[in-house]
Amino acid sequence: MREIVLDTETTGFEYKQGHRLVEIGCVELENHMPTGNTYHQYINPERDMPEGAFRVHGLSEEYLRDFPIFKEVAQEFIDFIGDSTLVIHNAGFDVPFLNWELKQHGFAEMENNVVDTLIMARKMFPGSPANLDALCRRYQVDNSNREKHGALLDSELLAEVYLELIGGRQPGLLLGKNAYDDDEDVKIERVFREPRPHHATEEELAAHAAFMEKINDPIWYRGKEGS
Repeated sequence: MREIVLDTETTGFEYKQGHRLVEIGCVELENHMPTGNTYHQYINPERDMPEGAFRVHGLSEEYLRDFPIFKEVAQEFIDFIGDSTLVIHNAGFDVPFLNWELKQHGFAEMENNVVDTLIMARKMFPGSPANLDALCRRYQVDNSNREKHGALLDSELLAEVYLELIGGRQPGLLLGKNAYDDDEDVKIERVFREPRPHHATEEELAAHAAFMEKINDPIWYRGKEGS
């Protein structure tokens, strides 16, 4: 099962107000585990960088000026995600932004299944902070390198948080290193124990016979009188 953990950075909150994507980061999962395959792209937004957005991600207009515009990288992004499920924290922000950019440049909107980890976290921990930093603290995911938001770093952190949200690693249930190695014979040492006595004593037999005599017409004696 292939999933893509995805995050974006932008110039602001509303694409309808002219804000644009400036970074996309993706981490590939197979059966809920990172494969090491990633997609990361900075994007020239072709506009200025508001101070508020710069404080969040640290990407300046000057830095982004030499990177490609979204139209030039859109197909590579589409090819990477394919039809895989997208795992996104606050998908209600990222998905409309991406679809608007795709549509503006003549590409079809994404129709991928989406898992929103923000919704998952709010259902699991109602009333508690559900941002990425709070979830990293809850699950002891090391986010010490997250001085500012970054799409690829945040995707890598979210991949770890997502694994915890769906059940987490349970190393205590794993077998030993060679448990699945077909090339080696598994040898199990068994501790010898003396057999426990299980025969009834004379006293126990006598007590049982006395008890049976108190039962009127027991069914297990029927049919034996004439035999």
